Amino acid sequence: MAGPQTLVPEIRFRGFSDEWEERELGDTVSLRGRIGFRGYTQADLVEEGNGAITFSPADIDETGNVSQTDNKYISWMKYEESPEIKVQPGDILFTKTASIGKVGFVRELKEKATINPQFALLTPLKGTDGYFTFLAIRTDAFMKQVRDITGGSSVPTMSQEKLKELTFMSPSLEEQNELGAIFENLDNLITFHRRKHERLKNIKKSMLEKMFPCDGSNVPEIRFAGFTNPWEQRKLKDVASSFEYGLNAAAKEFDGTNKYLRITDIDDSSRAFKEDDLTSPDTNLSIAGNYQLNEGDVLFARTGASVGKSFIYRGTDGLVYFAGFLIRARIKPEYCAEFIFQNTLTSQYEKYIQITSQRSGQPGVNAQEYGEYSFLMPEYSEQKKIGDFLRQIDDLITLHQRKYEMLQKLKNSLLQKMLV
Repeated sequence: MAGPQTLVPEIRFRGFSDEWEERELGDTVSLRGRIGFRGYTQADLVEEGNGAITFSPADIDETGNVSQTDNKYISWMKYEESPEIKVQPGDILFTKTASIGKVGFVRELKEKATINPQFALLTPLKGTDGYFTFLAIRTDAFMKQVRDITGGSSVPTMSQEKLKELTFMSPSLEEQNELGAIFENLDNLITFHRRKHERLKNIKKSMLEKMFPCDGSNVPEIRFAGFTNPWEQRKLKDVASSFEYGLNAAAKEFDGTNKYLRITDIDDSSRAFKEDDLTSPDTNLSIAGNYQLNEGDVLFARTGASVGKSFIYRGTDGLVYFAGFLIRARIKPEYCAEFIFQNTLTSQYEKYIQITSQRSGQPGVNAQEYGEYSFLMPEYSEQKKIGDFLRQIDDLITLHQRKYEMLQKLKNSLLQKMLV
């Protein structure tokens, strides 16, 4: 019979040379779960403040962070019935049924907590680095073992006994500590930028509600100092010199200069030009100059599930041509294009699109219908102030989004090279 498997990773910290060894999960953690009569029903759930958090798979995000906001709570009586599954900082949560294989690490606890019946609770044993174990459980190699056991079942379930027998490669405790520390720091940075991104998105949403007039009013709730005049009604066709449909050409491999903007290249959240999969238009560009975007051009998706999605071209986007499922509104110079674009992110605009896009088949809004969109506008100087302010928030949102995406890619690459 072959002995335990030994391997080493591609990248290691200086001073470590011993081979990694295969270990069973049950040798590195204690496993417990909510079983039998200690399960709970809807009647055992209480309001926040009247009991303990009961973690569910929905509380774990893509990095394995365990959220402690918007949780469900279980009565103190039910919490005390199962002392062996009271969650402590450093514990690992593993979903053993339903969304099986979701893994979370509990860094800290703001209040007392337990787990729902979908989880196994893993507490790292002495001589084991908990964060390294958490990372090892999330590797493709470990999850393949989970899928091999549960994949053929109509109701996938991983028993705790089977879970204990699954294996992963592990180095000495000292090397585990080094690996756990570097990846925990990376995860903290990812979480910081993701939370900053979400907070800024919420601020932006609030500002859009307060810096544009609500129904029935001709002034917004919040204004910059020095502006008091009422806003005036305009239609999009009044502020645009033209509406044009995009280039009817296929996409080809990016040529290094000429970028092609399609609906899918516009980020749903930030509305920035996503440049992770650049393409160029497959056509004779010497006769396609009319489809090249200029500073301040505002574009609209005209059909499909993304109808109404908007985008503003900025010079930093480079040399860009726009595709056929987009409509370009070229804004007149006496109006602020940034202000008009920001207006397309309001709930008022969203309602207009919902109503106007209704078709017997696929939803759509044509250029003439976009031109009929009506909204309130202040004088140019106030338009400019509002547009610039909201753009600054957008830039911060994009900055933090790109930072956490970059850090996530770095982490994934390091996991491939620093774990076996």
